[in-house]
Amino acid sequence: MQTSIPSGQTKAASGGGLRQAMLRHPLLSFFFMAYAFSWIVSIPAILAEWGFLPASLFQLFFLLKAFAGPFLAGAIMINLTEGKAGMLRFWRRFVQARAGWQWYLMILLGIPALFVLGIIIQPGALANFQGFPHNSPLYYLVSYLINFVVIGLFGGPLAEEPGWRGFALPRLQPRYGPLKGALLLGVVWAFWHLPDFLTRAQGGGPGTGWGAFFINLPIFVLMVVAISVVMTWVFNHTRASLLMMILLHASINTGGILPDLFHAPNVPAMTMANLAMLFAAVVPALLIVILTRGRLSYQP
Repeated sequence: MQTSIPSGQTKAASGGGLRQAMLRHPLLSFFFMAYAFSWIVSIPAILAEWGFLPASLFQLFFLLKAFAGPFLAGAIMINLTEGKAGMLRFWRRFVQARAGWQWYLMILLGIPALFVLGIIIQPGALANFQGFPHNSPLYYLVSYLINFVVIGLFGGPLAEEPGWRGFALPRLQPRYGPLKGALLLGVVWAFWHLPDFLTRAQGGGPGTGWGAFFINLPIFVLMVVAISVVMTWVFNHTRASLLMMILLHASINTGGILPDLFHAPNVPAMTMANLAMLFAAVVPALLIVILTRGRLSYQP
């Protein structure tokens, strides 16, 4: 399928030297702002996590960091490089819902199913199934759907995707090719989360040592790179829909609550969740690369 991102014409650099530099290097400018804005906003969250600021500030700044980073950086660069017409196209992609039913099925059911499979193949996990809360699968399903909506709006997807897949990916694919572009974006995306490893969001925070960091970080990076490949393939099949990217990202993040139903002896919950998603991402990513011969269904 051909993506519907218009190439647009770069606006003339009539401003100062900074504006001209940003126009000459739009991707580098975007990545720099995405990192700088988010990491600066992350500082109060980290300080709150470690007891140097009121603990109540942690959640506020943790939620704001993605909006201050990829979202804002993407909007700035699209406005700078494509003007008002580009911004209008950008906002329309948020409500671009026309996609085959199979994509909604994959996002809403396929991702959670792969996540559960990634959990139960871990030694001892299936034998230690904890049961559904209140012994009610329906109660858990409703809770899962509520989490899906909340995580989609405030847990990263809505704030991150306008930058990663709204601005960066449509420019990485023509320049580097779909596979290299997806891998490069995956690496940048993964290390953008680095400050999170100083907080409970990635198993860090007070009382944790370097051991958890050195275990979880490599798993996380490989997982995110594989997810980037899968998301690029879906992106190319859904006409660059930001709505579909947000839904897919939300489904991936919501899968993080599924390990609560199980208990793997001697495996921390965060590591268990990352290993499950690693399986759920790497297997389809490898199949997609093989079956599309690395093209990820991209047509320039």
